[in-house]
Amino acid sequence: MKTQEYIKAIEMRHSRRAYQNRHLDEATKSVIKEMVEAVNESTDLDLIFIDDATPAFRIFQGKFSMIAVCGPDSQKSMEDAGYYGESIVLQCVYHGLATCWVSGSYNENKAYEMTNLPRNKRLYCVITIGYPRERKNTLEKTMYKATHKRSKTYQDMFESCDEKLSEEYSYAMKLVEMAPSAVNRRPVKFRYENGILSAHVEEPYSDQSIDFGIAKLHFVLGCKAKGINGHWTENNTFEEIKTQKIKFEREEQ
Repeated sequence: MKTQEYIKAIEMRHSRRAYQNRHLDEATKSVIKEMVEAVNESTDLDLIFIDDATPAFRIFQGKFSMIAVCGPDSQKSMEDAGYYGESIVLQCVYHGLATCWVSGSYNENKAYEMTNLPRNKRLYCVITIGYPRERKNTLEKTMYKATHKRSKTYQDMFESCDEKLSEEYSYAMKLVEMAPSAVNRRPVKFRYENGILSAHVEEPYSDQSIDFGIAKLHFVLGCKAKGINGHWTENNTFEEIKTQKIKFEREEQ
């Protein structure tokens, strides 16, 4: 997908817990499986696509599949899970599907049975995917109101900021505001000092790291949309990638 299509998907995305009473068609499932395989091949994650996820849920409605987000017990892997899992979520949303990141409110034992994970792997959370109902039901409206009472602005996410953010960084942070996180807590804390933007979470070995990975992706996409290529380094600072222009010497006449 192009960057602007990801941005559109961010604007479209809402967590959905009620789906139509029909499973995903075979072509759609095939595409999702390809995305899952691509992530597994390029990372140390073990994402697992489950065709029928309904046995692991009680309060969700309709028929839906899920991606079990699994991997080793490490902070980096959990951040990668958020980063790459959100990429799949946005691709699904852009193409008309409904999704929801779920770190609770499902039967974890049942989910483990479905995945048949080896002992050295963890099930971090799941992503449900299905066809959306036209309107949100009462449960969805109630949960939305309960989790969006104290939404943080991106300014509230900064521990320190010694100068005004550039227009590009401000735009990227507005997309971070729109990133999903467990109970909408938005645990990522940012710092902007001496022209360097960095971030962290207070409980890295928890699902906060998944939220961190999701926020990182939204920031990268926001920067790309404004013409800045960059990536997050291992010490969690954002590093811009400068494009070098090749200059050719003029030929002597």
